[in-house]
Amino acid sequence: MKIIVAGALGHIGSGLIRGLPSHFPGLEIVMVDNLSTQRYASLFDLPTSGRYRFVEGDVATMDLVPLIAGADAVVQLAAMTDAAGSFDRKDELEINNFHATKTIAEACLKAGVPLIHPSSTSVYGTQNEVVDEDCGPDELAPQSPYADCKLKEEALLAEMGKSGLRFVTCRFGTIFGTSPGMRFHTAVNKFCWQAVMGQKLTVWSTAYDQKRPYLDLADCIRAVAHIIGKGLFDGRIHNVLTANCTVRQIVDAIRVHVPDLEVGFVDARIMNQLSYEVANQRFRDSGFQFTGSVAKGIEDTIRQLSGAGGRSLA
Repeated sequence: MKIIVAGALGHIGSGLIRGLPSHFPGLEIVMVDNLSTQRYASLFDLPTSGRYRFVEGDVATMDLVPLIAGADAVVQLAAMTDAAGSFDRKDELEINNFHATKTIAEACLKAGVPLIHPSSTSVYGTQNEVVDEDCGPDELAPQSPYADCKLKEEALLAEMGKSGLRFVTCRFGTIFGTSPGMRFHTAVNKFCWQAVMGQKLTVWSTAYDQKRPYLDLADCIRAVAHIIGKGLFDGRIHNVLTANCTVRQIVDAIRVHVPDLEVGFVDARIMNQLSYEVANQRFRDSGFQFTGSVAKGIEDTIRQLSGAGGRSLA
């Protein structure tokens, strides 16, 4: 089996390339990344259970058909992922996210290779308590250029599906959990960093008791393997998330390990959404079971960071 992972050195990608061989023994993984974030360490100590090849390049401009021909799936992770930082980088976002996805999708269509497309639960913005994939346009209220772009990508793939593209779109919750290419600008990971380093947690004042969807990286890796193993390229949208949690619940879980943490409230335009939960029943109906834990992910992250903050965890 052969799988192409675009954006292989990032937070999800660096975990995915290590996790997939345990699901598909002898797997060949072609890792594509433009190294713009210089995460060379994501290539350290790759497991011997997989067969790896790294290709440096920009998927938005590469001739991808020869590279992906004969593959069993392409996972498109090549994207800017900082939603909060996307307000001032709209042009760059268009190139790095939309055009990259368009180029990969066109190559997949030509080569007859199915595509896993990660979208985001940040496309939702509803007054209903629970939202699912069948919600109406009025319940899609993206709060950032990043989320706007994800909806644009979703629409593109839906149109290409009419021409024969095999794909699945996964609206991922906010990722948490450790990996070699881990990023720290999203809520759970950023809070863990601030707590360990003795910094005041910067919490958005409008969001402390609002629920948001989160996805354990381990669940994410297993979800990708599940899609490939089941051939779940049904052209539909699937919400993929471990749990819906309030910021207060996340802070309380961190305080278990860092009792003296302080919380400071700040205003941020990205967090003006109303509270809502995202349902993941459709993906569970495909036979997938979410086993991740926000509390465990927080514990693992703090444990790995604790030495840098001069802390000792039991």
